[in-house]
Amino acid sequence: MLNTPVIYPLFFPSVGPMELAIIVTVILILFGPGKLPEVFRALGDGVRQFKDASRSVTGDTATPTALPKENPPA
Repeated sequence: MLNTPVIYPLFFPSVGPMELAIIVTVILILFGPGKLPEVFRALGDGVRQFKDASRSVTGDTATPTALPKENPPA
């Protein structure tokens, strides 16, 4: 157990409370408290659109649709 490698999620191996406070401070300085809800709303919309697009892509390739059968000429 002592020699098992540690796998960090994503690319944030050591984000602690001090780093988060610095990031929030920089965001507040750049955008200001008035624009902050708009920025996060736009960010949330972008993430939602990305998820919807990735679901539609995986859904299209996972379940191929069959072509409709044509009626033979009479």
